[in-house]
Amino acid sequence: MKVQVPLTKGLLADKYNQYASPDNIIDDKPIVSFPIQITDVPKEAKSLALTLIDWDAIPVGGFAWIHWTAANISPDVTEIPANNSQTLKVPMVQGRNSTAGGLIGNQDPKTAWHYNGPNPPDKVHNYHLSVFALDSKLPLENGFWLNELQDVMRSHILATAEFIIPSRN
Repeated sequence: MKVQVPLTKGLLADKYNQYASPDNIIDDKPIVSFPIQITDVPKEAKSLALTLIDWDAIPVGGFAWIHWTAANISPDVTEIPANNSQTLKVPMVQGRNSTAGGLIGNQDPKTAWHYNGPNPPDKVHNYHLSVFALDSKLPLENGFWLNELQDVMRSHILATAEFIIPSRN
């Protein structure tokens, strides 16, 4: 399985990060998700899931930052279009990002349970997009936490693809 995100000069396009236009930012957070191409999904897959995590946030804040989690994406999907987190042209169940945790306390499902775009404070960060092909649909509802996704995926992962997305500060 392969996953790819279009980059501009080796970086995530500004319209998907902190440099997005003001109408695509809510509470200082970019909300328009980038397009994702998915190929070579195993034929036996019943669903896909994704995570977008900033491991480079650990030295800055003490923990990895969860930007987006989603599950129960059809295995026939070859492209998740831009802004799908908000429009759901490709159906998916979305989990909470790090703004929903106790540190920030965001309770607004429109921003806490959707894509939360990159906003690296110190340098270019590498955002890890992982897509998982699974042998079943997952018993998750909107607003799940990353640990819940990891727990229910365990022993159901057929293949994993990762794409590193650099985003400027």
